[in-house]
Amino acid sequence: MGTRDLADGQRASALTFGSSDPRSLILRGSGYWKYIPADNGIRFLTRYDYETRFGALGRLVDRLFFRPLIGWATAWSFDRLRLWLEHGVDPQSAHRQWMTHAVARVGLATIFAYHGLVPKILVHNPDEAAMLQDVGVPPETLQTLVLFFGIGEMAFAICLLAFWRSRWPPLITVAFAVLATIGVAFGSPRYLGAAFNPVSLNLAILCLGVVDLLSLADLPTASNCLRAPPPDLE
Repeated sequence: MGTRDLADGQRASALTFGSSDPRSLILRGSGYWKYIPADNGIRFLTRYDYETRFGALGRLVDRLFFRPLIGWATAWSFDRLRLWLEHGVDPQSAHRQWMTHAVARVGLATIFAYHGLVPKILVHNPDEAAMLQDVGVPPETLQTLVLFFGIGEMAFAICLLAFWRSRWPPLITVAFAVLATIGVAFGSPRYLGAAFNPVSLNLAILCLGVVDLLSLADLPTASNCLRAPPPDLE
C-alpha cells in the first residue's frame, strides 16, 4: 500500500493481502514491515493479522493449526533472508539445504524407530537374539537385552527429531554405524553375506549421518526470529 521514510532513519511499509478463492482460509488481511537502523545492522519487524472464511470452523482451524503454521513459516522465511544478507546463501539454496537436512534427519529417525520397534519388540526376530548370543550373552538375558536395545533405539529416534539442529545425534549415528559393522564382522560374520545385511544398512546410516552433519551449517530456522517484541519495543 505504500512505503514511508521516517525522520529518524526508519522505514515502514504498509501492506494488504487477501484471496477471492473460496478454498483459501484467509479472506483478507493487513500488516506492516519496519526497518530500524541499529549499531550492528538493521532490525527488521513485521506484524500482520487477517480475517478467515468458514465462520466459527474457520476460526477454530486457524487458531489450532493454520496461525501457528503461518507464523512459523514467516519466521523461517525471514531467517532465509538473514542468511542471504549475512552469509550470501540465497533463499533457494537455503531451502534445498533445509530439505536435505529434513530428509536425512527424518530418514535416520525412521530407521532407528523401525528397527527398535518391529524386529526387536513386535516380531521378536530370532536374529536379534542370535547376534547377542554369538558375543557371549547368556540365554536367560537375551530377550530382556533385546527389549532394552529396542526401547533405546526408539528413544534415540525421538532424540533425532527433538534435537533437530544439534550435531550430536548424527555424530552418534556415524559412530554407531561403524561400531555396529565391526561388531557384526567379528561377532557374527555369517550375516555379512545375507540379504539386507548389516553392511548395507549401516552404510546407509553412515551416509545419512554425514549428509545430516554437512547440512547443518547455515541452516535456516524460525527460532532465530523473535516471535514477541523485545522489551525495548513493547
